[in-house]
Amino acid sequence: MRAAYRAGIITRRQLVEGAWANLRFRLEGSSDQGTEELIARIQEALVGLPALQLTRLRPEVVAGLLPRVYPEMLQTAFAHQDAGRRAYIVTAASHNVAELTAHVLVLDGGIGTHYEVEDGVYTGRLMGPMNYGEGKAVAMRRMAADEGIDLAASYAYSDSVSDLPMLRAVGHPVAVNPDKELLAIAREEHWQVMRFDKLGRRLRIVAGVGVAAAGVALVSAGSGYVAARLRPEARPWHRRLRS
Repeated sequence: MRAAYRAGIITRRQLVEGAWANLRFRLEGSSDQGTEELIARIQEALVGLPALQLTRLRPEVVAGLLPRVYPEMLQTAFAHQDAGRRAYIVTAASHNVAELTAHVLVLDGGIGTHYEVEDGVYTGRLMGPMNYGEGKAVAMRRMAADEGIDLAASYAYSDSVSDLPMLRAVGHPVAVNPDKELLAIAREEHWQVMRFDKLGRRLRIVAGVGVAAAGVALVSAGSGYVAARLRPEARPWHRRLRS
């Protein structure tokens, strides 16, 4: 939103409203009502916006995200890759931003929200479900089917209870710096819990990045990261050995 404001795409009022919504998210966690309000604001701001104008914001957006990536989480993603799993960012942000961020972090791909463009201009309509809540699980299952990924052998990482559908879509869910609701569920269901957000515990307004994978995927506020394990029959080397 800061990048969009500097580019003259949104007003100061929209910037303040967005900052307040983000503060509430960091302090209170996500809610369905809050998410629906956020989606409505995004769609309203996109109507009539040239796609190229928004595309040009990507470098600035990604540059703002990189300092927020936990080194421990990125090393976890790399460890999954070294073990033969693909690592993906799964986020409610736009698919283009997800893909670019994954490329910069040397991950295997990004799964984000698709917005409709007609004649080079955003219509404000979504192409498919918002990549949030159950929408993330839907997108992951679709990708798993296309890429030959075994979700039962994959890992997902998130800090928010809103990502429960994503976490439950894989065989190895992990809670990272979890909010209190997610922590309670993780303890009850004996999930792994990772903690390294010491400063964030004191300053909850600082956004963090977590991870989930098709074997692994990457998460931020509203984002997750997944590590995915390919099914044996989908592995190129497996097909070569059989042939």
